[in-house]
Amino acid sequence: MNHYTRNDCEQLDQQDPLAAMRDAFAIPEGMIYLDGNSLGVRPKAAKERALQVIEQEWGTDLIKSWNTAGWFELPYKLGDKVAQIIGADAGEVVVTDSTGINLYKVLAAALTLTERKVIVMNGSNFPTDNYMAQGLLQQLGSDYEIRFAEHDNIMQAIDEDVAVVCLTHVHYKTGEVFDMAAVTAKAEQCGAISIWDLCHSAGAMDVQLNACNADFAVGCTYKYLNGGPGSPGFIFAAKRHHGKALQPLTGWWGHAAPFAFERDYRPAENIGQMLSGTQPILSLAVTEVGLDIFLQVDIKQIREKSQKLTQLFIDLMEQRCGQYGFTLVSPRDASIRGSQVSFNHEHGYPVMQAMISRDVVGDFRAPKNVRFGFTPLYISYVDVWDAVDRIVDIMETNLWQQPEFNQRGAVT
Repeated sequence: MNHYTRNDCEQLDQQDPLAAMRDAFAIPEGMIYLDGNSLGVRPKAAKERALQVIEQEWGTDLIKSWNTAGWFELPYKLGDKVAQIIGADAGEVVVTDSTGINLYKVLAAALTLTERKVIVMNGSNFPTDNYMAQGLLQQLGSDYEIRFAEHDNIMQAIDEDVAVVCLTHVHYKTGEVFDMAAVTAKAEQCGAISIWDLCHSAGAMDVQLNACNADFAVGCTYKYLNGGPGSPGFIFAAKRHHGKALQPLTGWWGHAAPFAFERDYRPAENIGQMLSGTQPILSLAVTEVGLDIFLQVDIKQIREKSQKLTQLFIDLMEQRCGQYGFTLVSPRDASIRGSQVSFNHEHGYPVMQAMISRDVVGDFRAPKNVRFGFTPLYISYVDVWDAVDRIVDIMETNLWQQPEFNQRGAVT
């Protein structure tokens, strides 16, 4: 374990090749925002872009903007930008809908490629993935089943009976990373189709979907890609599946010729088939701002800084807060740790609320997980030192015991 001083952190910031990127984001004065793994900070340019869409493109040009402002092409244009971030090719990604809806689409599409009926999933996965799969299988019938497994026995769960392996690349609570290449290879070897949820890895890790020969993937843009609250998700479908794997939400935007207004559905034979209804143009336009910032940097520098930030936080928490009941649940090995760190604490909820009151913003995940996300584009090494400094004071003074911090809010 390394021992650090604040001066050490200042020196790390001076050597940081990503330090200048912080200026692109609107961070409230005095706030140490360690929740970019849940909602990313607003890019400064997002406000101007939103006003442009509202005042000019919508306010003045109105419906003409579908052509003149390129509204119709936005899901594809943004998809090609996301493709560069997740190791996909142009024409393999669209930005659209929510992650849950997109997972429903690709899971249903994957099942059209096989007669098998077993889906392997991580039982402790973020619940919406499991819920969407369960809802789909209720529609398909009792012949289908989900085989739940945890990280250590996923490989054993994949065999010749499996239709689809559907996993989240980085676990939402612990930050533990699945070996995408190894799992995808095992699925392929057994004749199964792979689906990856990239919500906690897109923009934080060097994802290489095509290099791993992944079949499908979904993810969101409001975390590390800073697209804004509720900004659209994305779908990746490998080109070899275009025109073959058909998703069931057959809206007019997924038609081969939407403006032919034909009576019967005829699917597009490219990534457009993964679209359904009319797209949320305001959200798409603002999402592009975050993507454009991200595309200015090297993902390998992002990953290197992420590992350093999370390791620094772990070391400082264990050096300075070890006596206060925090137990590390994230991997110690940085190579299998995403860009977040989680600790369990018996009084996790009020402890996190006290931290937020002191402008150290993380989040709580039941039953007792306090979770901290590290976005390398705008988190500094000094931020990490100062965050732990404030946490020490919170624990020393028992601030978390105040009644207002023990009142549960609707969102934790």
